[in-house]
Amino acid sequence: MDGKTREEGTPRAARHAAGQDPAKRRAILAGANSVFMEKGFDAASVNDICRAAGVSKSTLYVYFANKEELFEAMVEAERNRLFEGLTGILVSDRPPADVLGAYGCRLAAILCSDQVVRAQRIIIGIAERMPELGTRFFAGGAMRTQADLARYFERQVAAGHLTIPDPPLAAAQFVELATARLWKPRLFGKAPAPPTHREIEASVAEALVLFLKAYGPDH
Repeated sequence: MDGKTREEGTPRAARHAAGQDPAKRRAILAGANSVFMEKGFDAASVNDICRAAGVSKSTLYVYFANKEELFEAMVEAERNRLFEGLTGILVSDRPPADVLGAYGCRLAAILCSDQVVRAQRIIIGIAERMPELGTRFFAGGAMRTQADLARYFERQVAAGHLTIPDPPLAAAQFVELATARLWKPRLFGKAPAPPTHREIEASVAEALVLFLKAYGPDH
């Protein structure tokens, strides 16, 4: 084989530069998720996360500079997973009542889920001490959702389907209406379990009645 250890054309196993292996990064994020959700931010240690992820501390620090960065990356990954497809509801050409009904139900289910409620509680617990982390969490979640909804409202106003003078304000209002009596009881522990689909549908239906009375095409 003239000194060669493998045949010509045989592919080498894929190799990743330090900090560039997607599978390793996913394992660290999965370990971080389980530990943060169980213990919260302050009680979770890097050693706990390494054990859960099956990696060494030196490997973890190749991918993430510190626990704060790891927590933010974990939140972003989980947010993207949970919210996947939510924005897609807003590209439908169905009547606004149908689109907003579907969107509101999906959004309320996500916001009231165990995963999101736990993450929100963790952020609230550290926001005073780490306000920049709280600000980024809010910008990446609530503000992004409201921006998507505001753009949808702008398109519906242009098409003559809704009458909304301030789409960003209307977006914030719709989120509050759709999650009324659902999200805050979950956040503060009054409701120990997520609402049922029927409860979500009823809340969103009531929200739509109020919202369309204020912003329907005849107003």
